[in-house]
Amino acid sequence: MSTTTTTKLFDYPKYWAECYPTAPFLPMSRDEMDTLGWDSCDIILVTGDAYVDHPSFGMAIIGRLLESQGFRVGLIAQPDWKSKTAFEALGKPNLYFGVTAGNMDSMINRYTADRKMRSDDAYTAGGLGGSRPDRCSLVYSQRVREAYPDVPLVLGGIEASLRRIAHYDYWQESIRRSILVDATADILLYGNAERALVEVSHRFARGDTVDTMMDIRGCAFMRRKTPQGWWEIDSTRVDRPGKVDHIVNPYVSTTDSSECEKASVVEGGGKVLRFVPDARKNRDRTVIRLPSFEKVRNDPVLYAHANRVLHLETNPGNARALVQAHGDHDLWLTPPPIPLSTEEMDYVFAQPFQRVPHPSYGDQNIPAYEMIRFSVNIMRGCFGGCTFCSITEHEGRIIQNRSEESILGEIEDIRDKVPGFTGVISDLGGPTANMYRLACKSPEIEAACRRPSCVYPGICKNLNTDHSSLTQLYRKARDLPGIKKILIASGLRYDLAVEDPEYVKELVTHHVGGYLKIAPEHTERGPLDKMMKPGIGSYDRFKEMFEKYTKEAGKEQYLIPYFIAAHPGTTDTDMINLALWLKENGFRADQVQAFYPSPMATATAMYHSGKNPLKKVSYKSDTVEVIKSPEQRRLHKALLRYHDPLNWPLIRKELTALGRKDLIGPGPGKLVPLVDEVQSYSAHRRKNSSQAHNKRMQKNQMLTQHTGLPPRDTGSKKPKHRPARPSK
Repeated sequence: MSTTTTTKLFDYPKYWAECYPTAPFLPMSRDEMDTLGWDSCDIILVTGDAYVDHPSFGMAIIGRLLESQGFRVGLIAQPDWKSKTAFEALGKPNLYFGVTAGNMDSMINRYTADRKMRSDDAYTAGGLGGSRPDRCSLVYSQRVREAYPDVPLVLGGIEASLRRIAHYDYWQESIRRSILVDATADILLYGNAERALVEVSHRFARGDTVDTMMDIRGCAFMRRKTPQGWWEIDSTRVDRPGKVDHIVNPYVSTTDSSECEKASVVEGGGKVLRFVPDARKNRDRTVIRLPSFEKVRNDPVLYAHANRVLHLETNPGNARALVQAHGDHDLWLTPPPIPLSTEEMDYVFAQPFQRVPHPSYGDQNIPAYEMIRFSVNIMRGCFGGCTFCSITEHEGRIIQNRSEESILGEIEDIRDKVPGFTGVISDLGGPTANMYRLACKSPEIEAACRRPSCVYPGICKNLNTDHSSLTQLYRKARDLPGIKKILIASGLRYDLAVEDPEYVKELVTHHVGGYLKIAPEHTERGPLDKMMKPGIGSYDRFKEMFEKYTKEAGKEQYLIPYFIAAHPGTTDTDMINLALWLKENGFRADQVQAFYPSPMATATAMYHSGKNPLKKVSYKSDTVEVIKSPEQRRLHKALLRYHDPLNWPLIRKELTALGRKDLIGPGPGKLVPLVDEVQSYSAHRRKNSSQAHNKRMQKNQMLTQHTGLPPRDTGSKKPKHRPARPSK
């Protein structure tokens, strides 16, 4: 871990407004402010989610944490963005506005992987879509600027984190600038950001400006040029796209310090001056210059290169600042924040959350709240490094753990305070269910490591895989009075779980509610290597253990594997082999997941560039199979649902084109039936439909005879006038 000195979250002197009592809910109106005796807010947070005062909702955590620092915090949730009026509801804040899209990127929240608009929104009261705009953070920021142009604007949340640098936008199929530039915010905080936000808030409170905050880790801001005293490394000298000069590579992704300590550097943004024999000694004053926005916009290979360098600079122990020109200004990214200690994590989760939605929503249902109502978050971060996932980019790869006492205390709070609790905790987890208290065996190695994953291509020998702390936590949790069952619903890293059979036994015997969902994602090595996922053999080992302990417990439980279609690196043959594996193992997926290129993910860089950023990128390096056409994406999804007769014609056409007619026909080892069987199935459906229609007619006649009412319309035609949809 880095030796950088940091102030603990609970060691800051409180702001003067701590004299006010704790708010039952963060106020969302002037009336609530008046009730609290506030004449103004110090900080106003604007979010794209409905306000639920629960530690699984980002704005609740941030708001309560700032409240604990003595600040008066107001909240504007899902405002009407068509004018500035809603953003003036709480008046002008004394310190700053904080803007976030909410718990999800607003584009992913609003559109499917096929770019179709969703009709629902789990983070909205009533569950209806349309309560937030596209590119939510941008629109909210613009309205805040219109309302109060002189008030500092701080941007944060997952949408800002994943768009903090020039990024590929799947919906526009283009490279967009950093969201900081388009939002015209003063500063952007990436990651969970508690440490940075508390520091920024106290500095604003003492009268500092953003210009004096550029030493804070985990933030992005704009500068005119590199200041004097900084050493600047040109990223293309480290990982040159094209012919690579014979330069010692500091990104060897091992702990070989002799390789890492040499780099080409320049001073003050000028030309190359010399080699520095020990660049690590200058790390705190070193910045890596990425290709400019204009260059990565026009060159997909340079985009993949920039993405690779960014991901190699994510370890808080050795990461350096990054800079990327946007026109005549530079976007600066300071190194990632130092992870929270266990004591700080406990402090964050110990705030006085009501654990229910704000009273203004009345009886309206908020689907996301119902899902996590009785869940407990025990950790943060993930060192899996899956290329399609954004957890590492947002939360980091170093696991941040809560203490056992803090977790058990929260379970008791749920038992004693949350309405409707029946004794079942729906989840005890986090981004990955079983990474609690797992870490590198050596802090020195952890601080120097540049590997993007601790478990790929195999589990690192330096990784501690002992699950005993988690097993003990499960046992203590299920022994609490009033607790009937503790379920585990978070994603399970099964290749880690099999390293500790005692953990698997505890999990399977006591914490599975009939079904356990896990995600092997694929069976074929090609796509799995691009995902940085283990081979299907790890799944087979876990399945064997799962079935063994299920049988010993005398239960009927099933594994539900998840797979992904159309991921970069996947060929049509790979999907056919996966479909054959599914059929052989008797799996029939009801829903299938297609690859969704989220901003800044490594797999998204593959999708855009056709290159593999997991290796050194060049114009001549191997290309990656990319599935972009709607037709091929439909095919890959159809193969995951090989059992659906509606998909048979498409699958038959592909099998014929690939010369695999041997997979068409009846019997074992076949994937889809012959044409006449499809026609027979269609005739069978028509027959059943006709029989159902006749039954309805008979029932109608009987009702008419008994009631004297006119018969119902049982025709097959659709009504001419459909009822109007509820307003969004």
